[in-house]
Amino acid sequence: MNERILTMPQRQSRPLLPKLHIDLPLFTGLLLLCGFGLAVLYSAGGNDLGLVKRQLLHLGLAIVVMIGIAQIPPGRLKQASPWIYLLGIALLVAVLFIGDIGKGAQRWLQFGGFRFQPSEIVKVAVPMMAAWYMANRELPARIWHQATAFVLILIPAALIIKQPDLGTAILVAAAGIFVLFFSGLSWRLILFTCIAGVVGIGIIVTYPDILDSFLHEYQKRRVLTLLNPQNDPLGAGYHIIQSTIAIGSGGIYGKGWLNGTQSHLDFLPEQHTDFIFAVIGEELGLTGITIMMLLYLFIIMRGLYISVMADTSFGRLLAGSLTMVFFIYLLVNTGMVTGILPVVGVPLPLISYGGTSLITILASFGILMSIHTHRTPARN
Repeated sequence: MNERILTMPQRQSRPLLPKLHIDLPLFTGLLLLCGFGLAVLYSAGGNDLGLVKRQLLHLGLAIVVMIGIAQIPPGRLKQASPWIYLLGIALLVAVLFIGDIGKGAQRWLQFGGFRFQPSEIVKVAVPMMAAWYMANRELPARIWHQATAFVLILIPAALIIKQPDLGTAILVAAAGIFVLFFSGLSWRLILFTCIAGVVGIGIIVTYPDILDSFLHEYQKRRVLTLLNPQNDPLGAGYHIIQSTIAIGSGGIYGKGWLNGTQSHLDFLPEQHTDFIFAVIGEELGLTGITIMMLLYLFIIMRGLYISVMADTSFGRLLAGSLTMVFFIYLLVNTGMVTGILPVVGVPLPLISYGGTSLITILASFGILMSIHTHRTPARN
């Protein structure tokens, strides 16, 4: 007599990383880039192990924040977006009245012993708010909806310019504008903006005095230095001249890790923060820059993949915007260090020394992981 043995279906256990809502490819790429950055930072900081330890503490805190945000479902992030935006606006207004002043700018708030830049919160709050607003509208978006979203973007950007902090204002505006782009921005409007930008640059080159009407003196000097850094080689043009010398002297293979002369002899300014890209070019050469750029490319492509695979309009718009802002970080920093963009004080993402920027960037990637790992089963 044949007996049929009935077995209960075994429940398959899910691996640990999905339970933690961590996207393994993205997480791996971020860790590799951060590890690369710590090695470069040790050399750029003059073999200062204490500097690396402090950055490790920043990195540990940033990873905790990233993983924590990744546990929050995108729906709750969407609900919180207007409140985070309003909090950011309130903090920016507070900076104008009670903010700490440092290096001629009023950008920081201090509570007890904790000092931070509210503009870093706004870098995430603005794309969240823009994505929240556009996701509740029919896409592609109508022109009046785009105009309303543009006003929401312009308010915090204008408050940041008042500090003044042109570099951060550009990043904040770019974060929101990318949401508009992904929501179906008209190609005619994009073309008009590009033409207006080219015309504007031509006017500035022809009539540089026009900058006096809408730029601070130091901002005007940065633009004019970009056009001709040799006009003031020991003053405003010093940064760009020394950084291009450092990058060019590295050649294909570089002078070797810890063997950079421009950085170790203190010719290179801000070598462990804004100009750390020049240290990479000098010590590791084109080979090291290529490896670093491939890591950046992998992270950016993974972020865009997460955007495409998102199962809500809010997720697609927000993931795409945050990924492209990460790209803008990279573009602006490398552009200013190589002398093709004005010096605006934007760090090299995940490599330059600094805790606030590191936490902000990894918090953004925590949002991407949340969007990707909380998808519906059908979308998965």
